[in-house]
Formats: sequence, structure tokens, C-alpha cells
Amino acid sequence: MRSVLAFSESPALAAEVAAGAATICESLGGGFAVIAVSSETPSPSNFEAVADAIVEVAKREGAQVVLLGATRLGRQVAARIAVKTSQGVLSDVRDLRVESSGGAAAMLTGVRPVFAGKFNAKVASVLPCVATIPSGAYAPQGASASSTQPPATVEIAMGPKAPERVKHIETRPKPKNTVDLKSAEVIVSAGRGFKNKEDLVLVENLAEALGGVVGASRPLSSDLGWLGEERHIGLTGIYVRPSLYIAVGISGQLQHVAGIKDSKIIVAINKDKQAPIFQVADYGIVGDLYLVVPALLKAIETQKAS
Repeated sequence: MRSVLAFSESPALAAEVAAGAATICESLGGGFAVIAVSSETPSPSNFEAVADAIVEVAKREGAQVVLLGATRLGRQVAARIAVKTSQGVLSDVRDLRVESSGGAAAMLTGVRPVFAGKFNAKVASVLPCVATIPSGAYAPQGASASSTQPPATVEIAMGPKAPERVKHIETRPKPKNTVDLKSAEVIVSAGRGFKNKEDLVLVENLAEALGGVVGASRPLSSDLGWLGEERHIGLTGIYVRPSLYIAVGISGQLQHVAGIKDSKIIVAINKDKQAPIFQVADYGIVGDLYLVVPALLKAIETQKAS
């Protein structure tokens, strides 16, 4: 019997979901399994079919928790599993654990940001239940040493395709990500302080000099389209945890801070000394990015040459 079933449609997210599953198993005991849709089955675009298949495996394994990634597919499937099994759902949560006291029923608890990341809310559901975790909530790792069973993969074969409630018109392939922000040790992010798209060469050069990658705040990726959506860091983008995070021309609104708060060292460059980013930064440089970044690049080159 496996106490937790973790489902993910991608190998990258599967590693994170498995890490969350291992954490829960420390409290529940027993092992966990990562569910994979069989390669012989159709693409898992029919939410009903995927939900039905996972429910069948969950009942067979006696799972106390079904854990999914907080993706478009994961959120849709989680809601359907909850309805089919009359269970509660914890959405977009991290820091999952099982709690019980005073003879009360065991509950799965988690934390999620509310009010644009200004506060964290603790949410809970009686077991058994369903939960979704956002990308970056857990560092990918193997099973916990305290799990009594090693992780396993269970392939599920979806049954006949359920009747579609939405008419499918067209499928457009999404451009592949050109950067992996979640595993980057150094990230240099650009914000609205940049005047022109061409000026982003400054952060590109700084990231290259430090052996890092380029990220962005929402205005540059979603609003202006200067950088791809895969570089968007924040509450509605990607959560990151690099060793060094440099925010260049980023004011530091709550939505962005929510995505970088787990960084080991945060450096802020902004000409507004009242910018909120300085409240969370370990080091701050008050100055014009068009002067500060070239000076940093020169200092780095000098250091490398010495």
C-alpha cells in the first residue's frame, strides 16, 4: 500500500512532486508512487479520463493523498478527483505536512500566499484529500530516508475518452523553454527600470560574466513582451531559489518578491532608495542601473584578470 500518489505530466515536475510526496510520507509512513500516463495512451488532454484513471489507482492503493503539480492539467484533474471521491483540495500549497492532535482526525496542512503574497495562509483538509503544489515549491530529490518503501512508477492506461464538454478547435505548440531558472545558481533579473528592449544586453552581459541566467519581472515578460514568459519570476510566474539573485531595475512589488524570497542572497540595484526591493535585499545599490551595471562588469573583468 502506498500512502501518497504523486502525478505529473512532465519528468521535470515529477521530481518536485515526488519530493513533496516524500515529505508527507515522513508523517504518514508507508511509501509513495509517481504516476505516469502510459505512452501507449492518447495525450492526456481529456481531464475526465485522466481523473478517472488516477481515482482507480488511488482506490486500489488506498492512498491518503493524491499530489499533483499546479499546472493547467494538474488543477483541472485535482478538482475532478475531489468531486469524484468527495474529498477536499488544497490548491497551490507548499510546506505540506500531516497533523493530528487530541484524537482528532489526521489532516494535511499546507501554506499558500494570499493577498498578492503579502501574507501566508495555513490551509488544511481532513485525510484523504487532494493537493496541488506550484513549481519550485520543493527542490527535486529522491525519496526520504524515512519512507518505508522506495518510490515507484505506476503507469495508468486511460479508458475510453469521456464526452468532451469543450469543443477542440486548434492546438498550437508552445515554444520550448530556453532557460531553466529553477535550477540556476545565479539569476540576474531585469525590471521596468530599463528604458528600451535593446538595453537588456546589460543584464545579459552581467549574467554571462557571473555564469548565470537572465530572469524578468512581470512587466517585461507579460506586459511588454521583451523577454519570454519562461523568464517571468513571481507569484504568477516561477518560484526560484538561487544562491545569488540580482534584481536590476525592479521595484520589488509583492508579486515578484513572493517568487524570490527563498534565494540565499538578494542584491538590488535601483535608483529609488524607497523601492520596496531594498526591504528584502541582503545588499542594495542605490543608483542608475545604466551606470551601476557597467561599473560592476568592469570590476568583474578586473577581478578575473588579476
